Amino acid sequence: MDDLISDFLTEANESLEVIDIELVRFEAHPDDRPALDKIFRLVHTLKGTCGFLGLGRLEALAHAGETLLGRFRDGKLQVSGEAVTLVLKSIDRIKTVIDGLGATGAEPAGDDADLISALEAMAMGAPSPLTPEPEPEPEPQVEGYDPVLGRALRPGEVSTADLDAAFAAAEGPADFAPPLLAEPAMPPAETRPVDSAEEDAAPVAAAQSIRVGVDVLEDMMTLVSELVLTRNQLLQINRGRSDDSFSPPLQRLSTITGELQDSVMKTRMQPIGQAWKKLPRIIRDLANELDKKIDLVLEGEATELDRQVLEQIRDPLTHMVRNSADHGLEGPADRRAAGKAETGTIHLSAYHEGGSIVIRLRDDGRGLDTARIREKAIEKGLLTRSDAEALTESQVHRLIFAPGFSTAAAVTNVSGRGVGMDVVRSNIEQIGGQIDLQSTFGSGCTVTIKIPLTLAIISALIVGASGERFAVPQGAVLELIKIGEGAEHRTEVIEQVRMVRLREELVPLIDLGSELGLSQAIQPSFVIIMKVGSHRFGVLVEEVIDTEEIVVKPLASVLRNISVFSGATLLGDGSVVLIIEPNGLSQRAGEMPQAARRAIDAAATNNEEAKVERKTMLLVRVGSGALKAVELGQITRLEHVPVGELQHLGSRAALQYRGKLMPVLCVDEDQRLKTEGVQPLLVVAGMLYTMGLAVDRIVDVVETPVTIELSPTKTGIIGTALINGRATEVIDLDHFMIMALAEHARTGQADQAQEAA
Repeated sequence: MDDLISDFLTEANESLEVIDIELVRFEAHPDDRPALDKIFRLVHTLKGTCGFLGLGRLEALAHAGETLLGRFRDGKLQVSGEAVTLVLKSIDRIKTVIDGLGATGAEPAGDDADLISALEAMAMGAPSPLTPEPEPEPEPQVEGYDPVLGRALRPGEVSTADLDAAFAAAEGPADFAPPLLAEPAMPPAETRPVDSAEEDAAPVAAAQSIRVGVDVLEDMMTLVSELVLTRNQLLQINRGRSDDSFSPPLQRLSTITGELQDSVMKTRMQPIGQAWKKLPRIIRDLANELDKKIDLVLEGEATELDRQVLEQIRDPLTHMVRNSADHGLEGPADRRAAGKAETGTIHLSAYHEGGSIVIRLRDDGRGLDTARIREKAIEKGLLTRSDAEALTESQVHRLIFAPGFSTAAAVTNVSGRGVGMDVVRSNIEQIGGQIDLQSTFGSGCTVTIKIPLTLAIISALIVGASGERFAVPQGAVLELIKIGEGAEHRTEVIEQVRMVRLREELVPLIDLGSELGLSQAIQPSFVIIMKVGSHRFGVLVEEVIDTEEIVVKPLASVLRNISVFSGATLLGDGSVVLIIEPNGLSQRAGEMPQAARRAIDAAATNNEEAKVERKTMLLVRVGSGALKAVELGQITRLEHVPVGELQHLGSRAALQYRGKLMPVLCVDEDQRLKTEGVQPLLVVAGMLYTMGLAVDRIVDVVETPVTIELSPTKTGIIGTALINGRATEVIDLDHFMIMALAEHARTGQADQAQEAA
């Protein structure tokens, strides 16, 4: 294909996506002149480029659409839903022609006379086949009066009509060649306010960028993955050496590898708004089709995740939004009868949480009808009546994820075939994600999805079971507890199900070795507490070997149908281990007698702590004082830095971290940094700066209710809480971030003085 055509297809598709979004937004806010100007410029650029490339069919469609938009722009035609629908139809037709152009390299044959005549009729204010409207009142025919300006012309001024005629004449020459990249497409999250004088202002310098093929980025990611494997192998070899002369360069290599990995990951990251681009248009069309009033609210569009993950969630998100519009939200009459506003709201948000991204879809509709779902499940033979009656409300709600399940009374263009939510769950679980659902009848429904930021490199816990090693993704691990002789926790059997009592809650257990059919030679010593959606369960293992960043490799075809494995990886010693799939284990843990499930629910109901918000806390040791804790979500990275890399500036310490000097602070006033070996650091990133918080030892990560019971006795501590039955001081990170800001100011002054010298 010609390079010019290839570039045109890329730019045209980007522009059309922006036009789609801006048109829906403009329809809701007809007085938004900057949005209209942007749409007009994009369509005008598209028309000019089509003329330059000799794409007559596309040029004619774009010209007709531009004419109608021009009437909006000049104030000669009032914005209406029918007119916007007509422009959207022309954009859809342009997309169809562009798809054909991309497939064959030439415009497909076709006649667009019907659409062009409708656009032209609408632009002239005459009745069109789609929108019969009355003729507009004649404009005043007063000499020297301009109807667009709404006033008489001043001496020397030219009328708008004369300007239109002059521009029309100027657009005629065939040798006019507009630049292909004249109007860069901007995602909706980057839309900025524009004043009426923007077109006369000097152009703002754009950030430098280049286009790089996806295959190049994929090759870079593969090379970085191999580098991570090599780094892990070198670290493994060095652990067995008595000579530590290789430790500093290896640690430096590990740091550089991590930074390179982060940099390459950034090239693959895209804002989730890319997957949301079509949703405003979909909701607009659905509202018209279903005769409902729907307001779509998008929040967190700039939240980034891996391109590969983004492609996997695009269709599930679209289906979930359509499902909320069709099943969730009531019509205006029903909403009025229920005491609600006529316009229903669908709220879609995304944010980062640890090493994952959380997507939450919430509507204020009717919610799920538990009784109806239960009856449908019995009717379709998914459950017997006795089993269905024994299910809790949340368990009944999860039946909507069953294949072929639908509560719709009839099949429509929107839903009713029962091929939706099961596909959503399947797609989410294929990428190692989790999906959870909460609903209140009459108030609405909330679906929460938690997915990994990337599928290439993940942090994992290396564990041993029945003499074999496995990798468990840390994103699903809540905490690690020891069982057996002398341990605080013990297992018990209730209704033939092995469980552990954790802070007065009963957690069902899976023996990993037995579940995989391996010989059981050693009694398990550890329980990995995991959470998938709202389901908590424990996995029994014999040993916890290490934590490691692993490179995910696809499974061999013979293993791909085993639900408890998601991939394989190569460890530092060269051995291949399988990666456990938390969703697969969760399904195994969910298969238990109803009596055992009732015992678990009863324990959770009686546990007052379960009503307190639980937090994931990082426990650290500093000096000989009380154990200290900080919320894990506030920590950016955990680093172990060779003490030789720390720079001491008088009584202060700093570290050259990712090209900048990062201050290193102590938690306690009497604390001293290590003088040999490695220094553990908690790295915390602020809006404009980063700091390192030095600790002596990282102890554990636990999920627990946190209630401050004692007031602070010293600076830098919020107070004391009871965590795992032990008094623990909770670190005040805000206090240290303020201290770090002062250190950054001193560092900046020192750098300026050094440059001046």
